Amino acid sequence: MSLSPLVLQELALLRGLPREDLSRLGGQMTLRELARREVVFNKGEPGHALCFLLEGRLQAVDFTVDGREVGLYFVDSGDYFGELAVIDAKPQPEFMIAVAKAKIAVLPRQEARTLMLSIPSVAEQLMMRLATRLRQVSAQRTLLGLSNPAQRVCAQLALLVENSGSGPASIPQAPTHQEIAIMINTSRETVTRVFQVLQTRGILRREGNALAVTDPGYLADVAAGRAEPPKADKGGG
Repeated sequence: MSLSPLVLQELALLRGLPREDLSRLGGQMTLRELARREVVFNKGEPGHALCFLLEGRLQAVDFTVDGREVGLYFVDSGDYFGELAVIDAKPQPEFMIAVAKAKIAVLPRQEARTLMLSIPSVAEQLMMRLATRLRQVSAQRTLLGLSNPAQRVCAQLALLVENSGSGPASIPQAPTHQEIAIMINTSRETVTRVFQVLQTRGILRREGNALAVTDPGYLADVAAGRAEPPKADKGGG
């Protein structure tokens, strides 16, 4: 089944490409539908394709040596993934799992490499993505070194905050408490207790699937050690 150029032009990496290029790429892609919690690919598998998320949400995860799941980053609708194994022809560095029902478009590796190497705007976006990902990994490593679980929750939220320039800061498509817990190596119960304190203080406000953040400065101050972490009830962990 060929994908329409109208669909492909909505994808961040392909936006702005000529219609003839989009038509050619659409003819090379295949569609795959995923159930919630279905594995897209496993760590260690060969990188056979560059993938684009058309619908749903995915999460890259890995596991510690003692078997604990660690959440690495999310992939949202319109984004792409799998590029690292396509670029260096080495195995996938992580597991990719659907956290909601999803639909992806799959571009085979050879066609993906042609796309990457022949169109400067695509190559530039890939370089910017890799630079961003390196910075995120560095920030996440620092976060995981914090000893206080409540401080880690605030630091993770601070990393997720987006400022639109108009209106309050927010966390679109906010992760669940369990997803945050596996990102920062703590329990879901701890995350829930910290959220309750932050919401009681009016720092966070749930708005559908998003979180409005009325005081992002507080989260940043807690993350940097300039403010005391929120204290949950004594059952915290």
